[in-house]
Amino acid sequence: MGVQGLATLLDNNQGVYKDVKFRKSKLVVDGTNLIYLLYYNSGLDQNHGGEYAAFEALIERFIAALRTCEVTPYVVLDGGSDLTDKKLETVTKRIESQIKKAHQAAVSGGAKNILPPLAKLVFKQTLARLEVPVAQCFGEADQEIAALASEWNCPVLSGDSDFYIFDLPAGLLPFCYFRWKNVKQDGSQSFISCKTYHISRFCNVFKIQQKLLPTFAVLGGNDYVNLQRISWTQFAPSYSKTPNRLEGLLCWLKGFQQPQEALEAVLELMGEVRENSKAELLKNLSEGMEEYQLPSSSLKGFFLSGMVPLFPAVKEEVGSIHQVPDWIRLQLRQARLTPDVLDVLLLKRMSLSVTVGHKDQPSVNLTSRPLRQVMYGLLLGEQRSVQVKERDREGLKLTFIPVKPTFSRIAQERRLNSLNEANLSERLQVLLEALGVTEATLNDLLPELRLPVAVTCYWLRRAQPPPDLKLLKALLLGMTNENVLRAREDLQGEHPHGKPDLVVAHAFNQWQVCLRDSIQLNQLLGFPLPEPDVARLYQGTLVHQLVKKLEENSLDEFLMSNQSADSMELYNKMLSIARGPVASCRPLI
Repeated sequence: MGVQGLATLLDNNQGVYKDVKFRKSKLVVDGTNLIYLLYYNSGLDQNHGGEYAAFEALIERFIAALRTCEVTPYVVLDGGSDLTDKKLETVTKRIESQIKKAHQAAVSGGAKNILPPLAKLVFKQTLARLEVPVAQCFGEADQEIAALASEWNCPVLSGDSDFYIFDLPAGLLPFCYFRWKNVKQDGSQSFISCKTYHISRFCNVFKIQQKLLPTFAVLGGNDYVNLQRISWTQFAPSYSKTPNRLEGLLCWLKGFQQPQEALEAVLELMGEVRENSKAELLKNLSEGMEEYQLPSSSLKGFFLSGMVPLFPAVKEEVGSIHQVPDWIRLQLRQARLTPDVLDVLLLKRMSLSVTVGHKDQPSVNLTSRPLRQVMYGLLLGEQRSVQVKERDREGLKLTFIPVKPTFSRIAQERRLNSLNEANLSERLQVLLEALGVTEATLNDLLPELRLPVAVTCYWLRRAQPPPDLKLLKALLLGMTNENVLRAREDLQGEHPHGKPDLVVAHAFNQWQVCLRDSIQLNQLLGFPLPEPDVARLYQGTLVHQLVKKLEENSLDEFLMSNQSADSMELYNKMLSIARGPVASCRPLI
C-alpha cells in the first residue's frame, strides 16, 4: 500500500531520478493503480456516478500512446484480500476514510477521489477489446509485478511508492512523471518523456545500504506495525528546513549495516515492551520486509503460454485452497471473474464498494444483496450453514453484516467444480430467476441489452425509495444515446464535481451496483447472457441532467439533436419492457 510521504520526499530530492526518452520496450503496468490514477487525474465526474464513455476513451488514448512508441504493455491487477489479514487494520481505516469523503462529496460537492462503481469493469473490458495482455493476481499484485519486470528486465509503471523499494533492474517509471499525453518525436521515432528511478540512486542520495531499504519501508509505513511511540523526526538532519519523519528515519538508518541490527535498535527505542510483544513486533516487521524479496515470476508463464500457477500456500485455518476449482483459477487469472470470488471462498467475506451518498441514506449495496446471495450459494453450495460477512457502511461506520447464501436448484444439484459444465439453459435460468424476469421478456432485444434491461426491471422492484418514471426515462435515454460524449457536451448543466441531487444519485447508484453484481453473477455462471459494454450504458452528468430536463418538460430540443429514430424506437421498446406486467415491475409514479 506504499510508504506514506515517500513520493513527496523524492520530489524534493530529484537526484534519485534520471530523465529518459521511453520507447520500444516491454512495460509491466500496475493496473489497479493505473485505474485510480487515470480516473482521478482526468477531471471526470465522480459525484454523479461516473463518466464511463469518457473513461473508456481515455484508456484507449493511453494504450494508443504506448503503441505509437512501440511499447508493449502487460497489465497486472490486484486479486483477492490478503489471507493473513495482516493489513486489515490499515485497510479498514482507509475504507472508513472513504465513507466520510463520500458523504462530504454528496453534501458539499468537490472531487474526493471516490471511484465510480463500474470503473474497474470498464477498464477490464476496454483492455480486452484492445487485446492488451492482462493478468489478475490471486492476492496483492506488487510482488508479482516486480518479479515479472525483473525477469524481463523491463521497467514498471506505477504511482505506488512500494515500487521505490523493490530492486528493479530496469527501474521504475513513476506515473506522475510519465508524459504519455504528449508523445514526442526524435527523427522518425516516437517516445514518451519520463523519469526513471533505481534504488541505487536512492541509496547514493540518502547514503544508506541497499539491503536496508525494506527495513526503511516497514518502519516508515503503517501496514504491518504501529510504531507511533517512535518519533522519527527527532533524527532529521539539523540543516533541514522542514524536517519530517522519513528524513529522520533515513538519517537514523545510516548508522546500520544489516537489517537485523536496525530491528534490534527499534526495540530499544520502543522502551519497555513485554517479551511476547517484542517477538510479535519482530515477526511482523520481518514478514513485511519479506514482501520486497522477489520470487520467480508466476506471470511470465501465463503471459507467454497461458499457464496458470497454483495458489500460494496459506494457513490451514484459512479456507482451503482446494475449494477453488481449476476453471475458476483460470477465469480469475484471465480477469474474467471478480477476485471477490476468492474472498467468499477462502475468507467467507465480501468487501463492498463505497459510493457517493448521504450518511443518512441506506447503503446502495442493500438493493443488490439478493443477487450476491445467489452468487454465494453457487460458491458455497456444499457449506449450507456458512454465512458470508459483507463489509459495508451503516451511516458513517464500517460494519460486517452476516448474510445467508441463497441456494438455487443448480447450487443444490451441482458442486462448484462442475458448475461450468451445466447446460446453458440451466445457467440462464439461475440468472433470470435472480433478476425476476422471463426469457420471453428479453427475446426482442439485442443480446447485449438483455442483461441491462433485466437489471433495470430488478432495480424498479427493489430500489428504495421506488424510482419514479422520470428516473427510468432518463436512465434509458442515456443508455440508448448513440453519441454519449456529444450528448454530454450538449447538456453541460452538471459540473462533474458539483453536489449531486441526493435522491437521484441514490437511485442511480442502486442501479449501478445491481448491474455490477448481475455482471459478476453472469460471469460466474459462464456468461449465459452476453456481457454488455458497460461504457455505453451510463454517463453520470448526462442522466442527471436528463432528469432535470424531464422535470422541466424541456427535453424536445435534446431529443431532436441527439436521438435518432432508431435509438428512439429502441428506447420505447426498453421502456415498454421495463414497465410491462411480464417483468413484474411495480407501478411507476
